[in-house]
Amino acid sequence: MKIGFNMLLWTTNLVEDQFDLLKKIKDVGYDGVEIPIFGGEEKVSHFANIGKALKDNGLDCTSVTVIPDEDRSPISNNEKSRANALEYMKWAIDCSAALGSEILGGPYHQPLGIFSGEPPSQKEKEYAAKVHQDAADYAKQVSINLSIEPLNRFECYFLNIGQDASDYVDLVDRDNFGYLYDTFHANIEEKDPVGIINKTIKNINHIHISENDRGTPGKGNVPWAETFEAIKNSGYDGWLTIEAFGRALPDLAAATRVWRDFFPSKEEVYEEGYKFIKTNIS
Repeated sequence: MKIGFNMLLWTTNLVEDQFDLLKKIKDVGYDGVEIPIFGGEEKVSHFANIGKALKDNGLDCTSVTVIPDEDRSPISNNEKSRANALEYMKWAIDCSAALGSEILGGPYHQPLGIFSGEPPSQKEKEYAAKVHQDAADYAKQVSINLSIEPLNRFECYFLNIGQDASDYVDLVDRDNFGYLYDTFHANIEEKDPVGIINKTIKNINHIHISENDRGTPGKGNVPWAETFEAIKNSGYDGWLTIEAFGRALPDLAAATRVWRDFFPSKEEVYEEGYKFIKTNIS
């Protein structure tokens, strides 16, 4: 397994002035980082520049994106919005390819914080599946896997639990399309957050290690011993990427409902977090 760190702790858009962080992460021992690809405005060349910095620091990478608005929603009943969603996904895939990313993950099934007041409809599933089939076919041309992420019910309604995400992966039916298991969301929504790993492992192709309060892994109440045991026993051999959030980014803090500090320093998160994962998978 590879150990990664999500750069959202610092930024939603990594720039050259922050490239020194890559060396710090490499020096701790990480295999790679997860690069945010948000908005749709940046040129692919911006991410190619990041990709060069990653190589210079000996780091592999994954990437993450979200659906920015309802005009680019895969579940919209508006055909133009769904077409926009596919174009946005293609942009994110192009940026991921420029980075050298192995996996593009994230909740790219709907814009966050939007609710219908009902469970996802069959029509919404069919609309989204067509977008993601086409996106997966496009991603396969550049050897990128897609990993769709179920989130808790306070952030979205289309995918909240692992079984629904796994069933959706079956609906999309592409060999480079799976789902992202996130310990934070699982420990809110799942009846059995550990058991769902083995139950849906055939469709899990990425894992986020995230504490119940979004702080330093190992310092909260996620059942870590059982979780790591389940991951190891499942045969999973992909990325274990730490995702932690602070208050430094106002827009992200608002979206993730982060109103207080969950750790004394960012250094604690990536230094202690790495040691914690390394100890538990050894």
